[in-house]
Amino acid sequence: MGEPAPLAVAYDVGSVSPAEIAVGVGGLAPVAFLLPDSPHVRKLRPVLSRLGRVVQLTGSPARDAVLVRRIAPAGVLTFSENLLRVTAGLAHALGLPCHTPEAAEILTDKYQQRERLRTAGVDAVRCHPVPDAAAWERALETVGLPAVVKPARGQGSRGTFPVRDQAETESVRSRLFDDHGGPWVVEELLQGRPSGPFGDYVSVETATGPDGTKVLAVTGKHPLTPPFRETGQFWPAALPHEDQATVSDLAVRAVTALGVTTGICHTEVKLTPGGPRIIEVNGRLGGHLNELSRRACGVDLVRSAALLALGALPSPVPPPPGRVYFQFNGLAPVRSGRLRALSGGDEIRRLKGITGYRSYFRPGDNLPGGVGSVFMDLLTGDTPDHPAMVDLLDRALPLLRYEFTDGSTTWTESPQRTRGR
Repeated sequence: MGEPAPLAVAYDVGSVSPAEIAVGVGGLAPVAFLLPDSPHVRKLRPVLSRLGRVVQLTGSPARDAVLVRRIAPAGVLTFSENLLRVTAGLAHALGLPCHTPEAAEILTDKYQQRERLRTAGVDAVRCHPVPDAAAWERALETVGLPAVVKPARGQGSRGTFPVRDQAETESVRSRLFDDHGGPWVVEELLQGRPSGPFGDYVSVETATGPDGTKVLAVTGKHPLTPPFRETGQFWPAALPHEDQATVSDLAVRAVTALGVTTGICHTEVKLTPGGPRIIEVNGRLGGHLNELSRRACGVDLVRSAALLALGALPSPVPPPPGRVYFQFNGLAPVRSGRLRALSGGDEIRRLKGITGYRSYFRPGDNLPGGVGSVFMDLLTGDTPDHPAMVDLLDRALPLLRYEFTDGSTTWTESPQRTRGR
């Protein structure tokens, strides 16, 4: 009997680690990592080589299809936003379940996504493409103020800026086209409803496969740090049952309209005074959600994604947790710098309700700066209810301190304390 067909995982920076992939896929199929040439992949290649077979991609769709066909995979998937189109193309060439190339293009292009949702009658957020500086004024006239400017492709709030009034238009324009290039989209700025001490948005996790689209969970969010920097999430969301049903229905209609037929999607939804509105649909598992699901419900979402890629039914829908399970991410400074020291981790680990603390940076590391959600660390825990979570974070987060070589010191304040009370 020959070796079983592998599951090919296109890997780069994404929502899960190599170890999570190995654990989640274990027992289903051997793993074959499909690797682009990137700094992240070059750094982790020795680890990936120990966890499974490695196939180096060339960047040519035709040549890469030949390379992947040689290993005869039983399925293809990715957890990396920047590899969604590549993965869809490979799956299409090999006749395997995945996003279609058309769906992958729409999922990774914010303007196309908005247009498809609008024409399908799902949501009609005003949006205009900005391929270059010449289109800037026209986009603002079409969308109106306040607005938000985003890269046409991208994740983690990178290069995302609010334009609240006329005074900000020129400064944002200079920042975009002098520093970042393009292309961009300008969208109407969705105004959230009062939701403190929690964030005014949620995400809906869905799985689409042979039996249709099912909602896995509605994920609550901590308040954003300006301008749009995410700070973490929790299960269950602090929403009434009827609100959870409404946002779930919106997310299912959105992924259906975008042509999703296979895979897990992560749909962010703004809670506005007029009802829920789509922020964006991501065609892959959301960041850190596998850790949250495993801890809260014992369900491995990497395994669920792997089953879908293999053409099988996913793992059962996670049962609602009996406690509140949370994650919190400290944010790197918006200015660049070098980390000299960090402290507070040992104190935090001793607090009742905290189950883990992991730093993503070490003294001597350079931090890139910018307004994207670059995480310093991951704090995990669980509490009996939502008020207890807020209280624990209020006590825990001020203990974390980061010192930089320029002499500055920052610490993590609870967004619930600063934004929601």
